[in-house]
Amino acid sequence: MIEVKTMALGRRQALVGATGAVFVASPALAPIAQAQERVKSGTVNIEQVQVAFIGSGNVGGGTLHFHGKSYRFSIGGLGIGGFGVSKMEAYGDVYNLKELRQFPGPYGQARYGAVAGDKGGGEMWLENPNGVMLSLKTRRQGLAVSLGADAVIIDFK
Repeated sequence: MIEVKTMALGRRQALVGATGAVFVASPALAPIAQAQERVKSGTVNIEQVQVAFIGSGNVGGGTLHFHGKSYRFSIGGLGIGGFGVSKMEAYGDVYNLKELRQFPGPYGQARYGAVAGDKGGGEMWLENPNGVMLSLKTRRQGLAVSLGADAVIIDFK
């Protein structure tokens, strides 16, 4: 039981540190400028629930498709910007992933989009300290407006 609490505290600390990194370094906010540096290495599907009222929180999971295999992962995070509650499904490409161990960890996220009922979508870019980038198209259900930045933690299940 002590290990679980210690691990959860470590993740919270990592998440808080990653949130700060998003606003200081903001590498995910300029993905277009780095287009020449991206090498497609896989695909990803994600499902998560997001709750936002100026600050936001999200939790969910997904599947990484890399070198012909599928890997399940969990995802959760905190951020700023937005209002409402929505369920999001995202799919897209993974770039610059050379080894599986580079995938889990903290990601900075830039996002925009809106949803009313089952009509909503947007785009999202995530990048981790290893240079792994996720370019995602999103579909949302709920009632929410989303514009801001987050830090998320991805971990294999």
